[in-house]
Amino acid sequence: MPKTSARLLALLSLLQTRRDWPGTLLADRLDVSLRTVRRDVDRLRELGYPIAAVKGPDGGYRLDAGTELPPLLFDDEQAVALSIALQVTAASGGGLAEAARRALNTLGQVMPSRLRHRIAVLRVTAVEPPAAGPAAPVDVGVLAAISAAVHTHEVLRFDYGSEDADKTLRRAEPHHVVTRNGRWYLIAWDLDREDWRTFRADRITPRTPNGPRFTPRALPGGDVATYVTGTFRGSDGTTAGWPCQGTVILDLPAAEVALYTREGIVEEAGPHRCMLTLGAWSWASLAATIACYDADIEVVAPPELTEAFAHLADRCANAAAGRGHATSRTQT
Repeated sequence: MPKTSARLLALLSLLQTRRDWPGTLLADRLDVSLRTVRRDVDRLRELGYPIAAVKGPDGGYRLDAGTELPPLLFDDEQAVALSIALQVTAASGGGLAEAARRALNTLGQVMPSRLRHRIAVLRVTAVEPPAAGPAAPVDVGVLAAISAAVHTHEVLRFDYGSEDADKTLRRAEPHHVVTRNGRWYLIAWDLDREDWRTFRADRITPRTPNGPRFTPRALPGGDVATYVTGTFRGSDGTTAGWPCQGTVILDLPAAEVALYTREGIVEEAGPHRCMLTLGAWSWASLAATIACYDADIEVVAPPELTEAFAHLADRCANAAAGRGHATSRTQT
């Protein structure tokens, strides 16, 4: 017969693998008497495990959700943080992924009811970065609030900006919470800017209550990993992965443009001119981004980018004239 400590761990492991266990079956699996099973169950209860007796012809036992997390005690925020860490490990696909999934199941079985809903709405995707980067601490409550809005499809209202900068009020339809390169991000459709945005979670301060429910939009690229990979600059500095890519000539020196270009390719095109290749998730967004360089622009390719600039010009002209609505054009 195994030692008591080893037997208790084996009993606990069995209780975690299915909902109800007949006492006789437990005794058979552990190769002990039914009386020993009863004593071991009592020992586990003394350690804080909420094991309930199940009525029936053979009797039995069930590991229920408890008021604490035995045998260690965690506060609410620690329990949520543990769930997030396990989800990231499980989603990473590494060597510990399967163990993390088993640990998540174990955690869920003994999770207090007051936390079960908070953790149920936490769905995190881990996107593998090309290289390690600096971590940015995020308040667990912020992650929980963002994830809850993603789960319930409710418009998220939040102040956005770093601590030493003026924050702006944003309204967005939250789509997914991701972690990449040591930082947390919210992928969302920005209602005021009418485009997809990726927000750093450590710069988000949620406002309550949330806005109305919405029908989720299709994410550009088809899946969250493709979107995030395209959003951040690749290790080779190219714009690969963007569905809309264009090339223009700017009346600015290449060295000056390169200082303000986090993504894309900048090439010399003369003493005071450069060729810029850039990508975005929409032609309208790409045209607006290039216009921010505040220089004369010559479109090289493709025709869709020329059309986007014409659409942007209409909007700007109407805004300057106080008409409010630009001429309707079809944009992809």
